[in-house]
Amino acid sequence: MEAFTIATGTMDYAQNVFIRIHTDAGFYGVGECSAFPMIVGETQSTCFVMAADFAQLWKGKDPIDIEARMHELHLFTAGNATIKSAFDMALYDIASKAANQPLYRFLGGESRKTLPTDLTIGIGPVHKMVTQAKAFVADGVRIIKVKLGKQADEDIERIKRIREAVGPAIQLRIDANQGWSPDDAEKALRAMAPYDIQFCEQPMRTYNDHFLPELVQRSPIAVMADESVYNHYDAERMIRTHSCSFVNIKIAKSGGILEGMLINEVCETAGIPCMMGGMLESRLALTAFAHMATACDNIIFYDMDTCLIGHLEDPVHGGARYDNYHVVLPNAVGIGADISDAFLAVCERRRV
Repeated sequence: MEAFTIATGTMDYAQNVFIRIHTDAGFYGVGECSAFPMIVGETQSTCFVMAADFAQLWKGKDPIDIEARMHELHLFTAGNATIKSAFDMALYDIASKAANQPLYRFLGGESRKTLPTDLTIGIGPVHKMVTQAKAFVADGVRIIKVKLGKQADEDIERIKRIREAVGPAIQLRIDANQGWSPDDAEKALRAMAPYDIQFCEQPMRTYNDHFLPELVQRSPIAVMADESVYNHYDAERMIRTHSCSFVNIKIAKSGGILEGMLINEVCETAGIPCMMGGMLESRLALTAFAHMATACDNIIFYDMDTCLIGHLEDPVHGGARYDNYHVVLPNAVGIGADISDAFLAVCERRRV
């Protein structure tokens, strides 16, 4: 892929792992994860090695009992949420195929939706970010997410210039990816207030979570928790301490759909709307995300541009498609997507 930069580092390629789980019923489930080491601490290599161990654990087990299978993975190893999410996804694909339902309906959704996604601008020189914002708008983008978090004064200038370039009708969101200090976070958010920012994701490091309640109270821009919420226990803590207004759910961060649904349930009970986000997944995992977002009324924001951020190849058959920056689900059972065998033929692989 083309290089993509956020506050914590640059990704030169998408570190993705794809799995198929075969059943004795004659069909298989698919799953995909995208390792993002500077956030979750996993790499493509660690995911590949752990996947072989996970597969061995599940041989001969019931794939429909998703809670039991995921509990086995959690007992086997702490963390490793990213590769766990691929296995979780494959189980949901199997279960919804066995039920002869599209995944969103298996998860409790009633009808397909079109999901308006943002498109993200990575960190770079101000003039290049402004140029990219203009190109997005010319191409029909109506929601832009801007990566920030390097230096507060420069970030303020970035947003000022981008707002001037795109005009008042374009929705702007910002994501600091933990890049600011507590003082710089307040400084930046106060200075950006005139530029009509919908929300700011993860303004500071997770070890500074105790500063968030005061920031939420003082900031003119709503704060969305991302890296501060890996599971539903984190969501409960953030809500209890009044540390955010919104929560970003990412399957690769939470360990799968099972945990993602629990996060959403906790947030919905507390009146905290959620966003469906991602790392650098292909359209296969994106399709699974779209199913979950469709099934959950409390998910009202969509950051589902994972495979639009510089991917140079699309190996997916079926799956969700983009219609003028709206994600549209396929009309198929299960997830409704798979990876081309021709693409897989040149990949490193292992069968267990």
